[in-house]
Amino acid sequence: MTERLPIVDAIVPKELVFPLSQHIGAPCQPLVKVGDRVLRGQKIADSDAPVSAPIHSSVSGQVTAIELRPGPDGQEVMSIVVSNDGLDEEAAPLATNKEIDQLSSDEIVRIVREAGIVGMGGAGFPTHYKLVPPQGTKIEAVILNGAECEPYLTCDHRLMVEKPEQVVLGLRLIMKAVGVDKAYIGVEENKPDAIAAMQQASKPFAGIEVVPLQVKYPQGAELMLIKAITGRELPFGKLPAD
Repeated sequence: MTERLPIVDAIVPKELVFPLSQHIGAPCQPLVKVGDRVLRGQKIADSDAPVSAPIHSSVSGQVTAIELRPGPDGQEVMSIVVSNDGLDEEAAPLATNKEIDQLSSDEIVRIVREAGIVGMGGAGFPTHYKLVPPQGTKIEAVILNGAECEPYLTCDHRLMVEKPEQVVLGLRLIMKAVGVDKAYIGVEENKPDAIAAMQQASKPFAGIEVVPLQVKYPQGAELMLIKAITGRELPFGKLPAD
C-alpha cells in the first residue's frame, strides 16, 4: 500500500488553470492581465473580503487567458490560465527572519493569509480565519488530526514520517497564533512509524503530546477525535472553539 511509498513531485502540466473561486467565501479578483509573465509563488489574485484567500501561480510562465473555465465541480468559474514556460523561476518567498517567540499572533495570521493556506476539506476554508478566535473565546488546546482513518488515504501518514519537524513547526505556529501552551497530536495506532517520528520531533516542546488512537472509522472525524483525546463530547450545534 502507499503508506510505504515516499512522497514524490507530481508532473507539472504545460497549461494550468487557476479558478478564482476555490473555497467557501468571496472569490478573488485577478492581479494580473493577459500577456503578463508570472513567477512560481507569485500572487495572481486576491480579495478584500475577510473570508477569502489569495491565489498564487505554481509555475513560472505567461498568462494566456482570464476566462470562464470548468471548475472541479463542473460549474464554469472565472479562471486565470497560465502557460508553463518550464523555467520554474521563483518569486521572492514570503518569509521572516524572526523566531517563533518573536512573532506576534497578528504576524502569524498575516503570513498564513498571504500564503493562501486553506483547509483540505471540500469547503477549502481559509485557514487564517480560523486562527482568530471570536472575542472572549478562551482556547484551551490545539488538536492536530493525524488519525487519517480512511483506508486508502496515506498522505498525512507520509507527511508525518518524512517531514515531522515541519509538522511540529506548523503546530507551534498555530499554538502561538491562538495563544495556547497545550497541543495534542492524534495518530492511529496502526501508524507506529508516524507516532515515533512525531514523538521525536515534539520531544523538545513540553506542551505537545502525541496521543496514539484506537484504529476505527471515523476516528478522524472532528467530534470523534475530540472525544477520543479529551474525553469530552461536543454539544450539538457547538464548534470546538466554543
